[in-house]
Amino acid sequence: MSKINADRLLNDLKQLRTFGSTSPGVVRLALSPIDMESRRWLADRMSDAGLDAVIDGVGTVFGRSRKSGAALLIGSHTDTQPTGGWLDGAMGVIYGLEIARALAESKETSHLAVDVASWSDEEGTFAGFLGSRSFIGDPVDETIACARNREGQRLQDALEAAGLTGAPRVRLEKGRHVAYLEPHIEQGGRLEATGKSIGVVTTIVGIRELRVRFTGQRNHAGTTPMSIRRDAGAALVGFVARMNEAFQQLVDSDTVWTVGRIDLDPGSLSVVPGQADMYLQFRDANAARLRAMEEKLAELVRDFNVEGGVSALLMTLHEPEEPVTMDGALQEHLANSSEAVAPGRWVRMPSGASHDAQLIARHIPACMLFVPSIGGVSHDFIEDTAEEHIVLGCQVAATAAVAILQEMSARRS
Repeated sequence: MSKINADRLLNDLKQLRTFGSTSPGVVRLALSPIDMESRRWLADRMSDAGLDAVIDGVGTVFGRSRKSGAALLIGSHTDTQPTGGWLDGAMGVIYGLEIARALAESKETSHLAVDVASWSDEEGTFAGFLGSRSFIGDPVDETIACARNREGQRLQDALEAAGLTGAPRVRLEKGRHVAYLEPHIEQGGRLEATGKSIGVVTTIVGIRELRVRFTGQRNHAGTTPMSIRRDAGAALVGFVARMNEAFQQLVDSDTVWTVGRIDLDPGSLSVVPGQADMYLQFRDANAARLRAMEEKLAELVRDFNVEGGVSALLMTLHEPEEPVTMDGALQEHLANSSEAVAPGRWVRMPSGASHDAQLIARHIPACMLFVPSIGGVSHDFIEDTAEEHIVLGCQVAATAAVAILQEMSARRS
C-alpha cells in the first residue's frame, strides 16, 4: 500500500484555501484574478511533484506524468461558488497531487503514471464544466464567444485578461488514460447520518430544469373581490401543493425536487399578480423515473388549464442531463480499497450533485469517491470535513489508484 503524507496533503489544502479566503469560506470565482493566482500556484506544485504542468486555453491546470505506460487521471475543480466552501472540488485536486507524489516515492509504485487536473469553471461562473467539456472535445468555441458572468463580463474577455487567449487547450489523448477518478466531499448528510466515512459512488443523478408560467389578470388588491380574482400567484401556490402530492406517488428516498425561485408580476403588496413564474428542478438516478416525473408535470398542467381562470404554460429551461453510471470495475476497486483501509465504514451511494466525472465518463471509465460533509453542508462558507476523513479518503483513493493502474497495466502487457 502506498502511504500518503497526511501533513503534506493538509498543508496544500490549507494553502489553496488562502486564495480567496473569507474565513471560513472561500470566494474564488472561475478566471478571476485570485483564481488565476491559485492556478499558477497549483501548476508550480504539480511541477514540484515531477509533473509537466500547464494552464491551458480555458484555464484548466493539467499535470501530465512523465512516466510511460497507462495513466490514471485524477481531478476535480478549484473554482468556487460565490459563497463557496474550501473543499468543494479543491479536495479532489489536491488528492490527485498527493497521490502522484506518494506513488512516485514508493519503489513498488514509482513506475505508475498519475495525471492530475483542475478543470476550469465547473461551477458555472461563465459556463459550467468548461474545462472538462473542452478536454473531451465538446465544441466550446461558441460558448467562449457568447458566455458572460453575472456582472456581464464576457468569457472571452476574462480569458484575455488571464493571459490565456491563444493558449493551447489540453485534449484527451486516445489510449493514454485507463480511467478517471474524482474524489469529492459528499455535499450532503448521508455519510454523517449513517456513521460512514467513505462513499463509493454508483451513479450521478440526472437533472431536469423547467419553468411553469401562470397567467391571470393583474388587478387592484383592495377593490377586487376574491370571487372574481384571476390571481396568478395564488394559482402557483396551489399548483405546487398538487405537484408535491403527485410526485410523492412516483419517487423513492433518493429523488429530490425543488422550487428554487418564484417571480410575481408586478410583485407589489397592493396588486393582484397577473403573472407568476415557478422555476423547478428535479433530480434522480433513474432515467425512467425522471421521465415519469416530466410526464406527470405535463399532465398536471393540462388538468390545470381545463379548470380555466388562470392558465399555465410549461417550458424547459435547459437541456436535460441524463443519469450516468460509474464504471462497475472501478467501483469494485474503490469498494475493495475502502474495505482494506476503512473496514465496515463505507457504503455505496448515488451522487445527487453534478460533477465533471459525468462528462468524462462518456469517453473513459470513470469513478467517484466521497468523504463526509459536516452537517451535510456545501456551497456555503461553513462547509467543512473532519481532517481525519480527509486523510482517510485520500488513503483509500491512493490504494485504489494503485490497484487500478496495476490491473490495467497487466491487461495491456
